[in-house]
Amino acid sequence: MPSLTFLTKVLTVATAITLLSTGPSQTLAAPTVFGPTITPPNPFTGKTGVATMHGDAASSDTTPFPGPGNVPITSTRRALQSACPTILGTSDSFLFGLCTTMFGQTPTIHLFSPREAEDLAELSVAKGNILGGVYAYVDNLDRLVLTNGNNQLLRVAKSYDPASNKYSLRVVDTLPLTPTIPSSDSVVGLTPDWQGNVWFATEAGLAGYADPVARTVTVTPLRASPTGAVEAVANSISTSPAGTLITTTFATYLLTRDATTGAIQTVWRRAYDRGPARKPGQLSWGSGSTPTFFGPATGFEYTTIVDNANPLVNLLVYRTSDGTEICKVPLFEARNSGSENSPIGSGRSVFVASTFGYPYPKLPEGAGPSEPRTAPFVGGIERVDINEDDTTGCTVKWINNNIRSSAVPKLSLTENLIYTILRHDPLFPSSTSTGLLDNYYYATVDADTGAITTKQFIGTGSLFDTLQMAGLTLDNTLFQGTITGVVRVKRA
Repeated sequence: MPSLTFLTKVLTVATAITLLSTGPSQTLAAPTVFGPTITPPNPFTGKTGVATMHGDAASSDTTPFPGPGNVPITSTRRALQSACPTILGTSDSFLFGLCTTMFGQTPTIHLFSPREAEDLAELSVAKGNILGGVYAYVDNLDRLVLTNGNNQLLRVAKSYDPASNKYSLRVVDTLPLTPTIPSSDSVVGLTPDWQGNVWFATEAGLAGYADPVARTVTVTPLRASPTGAVEAVANSISTSPAGTLITTTFATYLLTRDATTGAIQTVWRRAYDRGPARKPGQLSWGSGSTPTFFGPATGFEYTTIVDNANPLVNLLVYRTSDGTEICKVPLFEARNSGSENSPIGSGRSVFVASTFGYPYPKLPEGAGPSEPRTAPFVGGIERVDINEDDTTGCTVKWINNNIRSSAVPKLSLTENLIYTILRHDPLFPSSTSTGLLDNYYYATVDADTGAITTKQFIGTGSLFDTLQMAGLTLDNTLFQGTITGVVRVKRA
């Protein structure tokens, strides 16, 4: 992550709970039953809901675990002098934090204690690009799987020494991905398939998998765009029994592995409207989505992304089996239509947060200028449902532009609550401006109606900036990365 200028003093105020009326939204006759997650679950990932940045291999951004809920909370900031975009959980409720130091920008793995998020151990890894160390997963043996800046696939395990009463982290397996991946390229996202192969995509548009048993690496270039431009990858990838989903800056692919030859096959490719330029509040020119599998029966009948069309981006939903477009739904309003977040996908429902105008302190190399150069940050979340007869398309269920989400929203399937962090001007809460002294709030949203059901203060200033990072809920606690460490929110 980039170097930042930070406040040296943090203002604090008393925590208060606020129930909000959020304007027109459609009230459903009965609570929606969301889910399921993919059945059977991936046997090579850890605990569903906390094993990947987006919860599971499907990138559903759902969790089976409740968070703090709609009760008074307390929050604690763990200052690490590091940006911590990824927090993952183990089967025994320990946490891995993938962080990057403010000074030196060194990728560092932290081991946090259950519930209290105390920093128990850390391990530095070789430095890569700005996305290095962001996308990773916890495997079925509770090891953290990631790539380092030398394009090595690492598995990192925690251990405890009773004599010293200390924990430690160590690399227990290393699989080089070079020279199959050029040293000039770097892995962006990785996720295992149902056979244990570790699939990945690279910044320069290579898709591939590593066989951890045979110790081999297989890649294929993703097809160049019609103009000949390289199809870069700027977000993570997703897997299901149907295959591997990868969205480039031009198109979405479903890939599979031939069981006999091991060759990578393209099941389908669907190009999308990438617009005339990158939008403010996005990190690349193209879709900001990690593609999502979801569905009401198996959990992977459908796939979805958000494109980069102008002036309104579209939610695109495809049938997983053949890539047939189920629907194309314009989202939000002009000058507030763009998303850098992976959609939440559960049952027949998709939830999308607008990040249009969100201020990033630094952009990845090659991101290019945005159009417009800057914009207010309005925010908002929109829910779209696939109709029971999916040949008739989709229906917008609700839109709430008062949800100024500054984190990747997560849906708790046990509570029908969406968890996120809100950002507001301390003097003018309805303002769409952003500043170094903004207030940050823990919030929940009713997934049925879109109403904000609780909003509680957690901190002031850029020290608490969640920068559209993903948190997780576990044991009635929310753990959220910030640009300076981790915030833990639990019931008072």
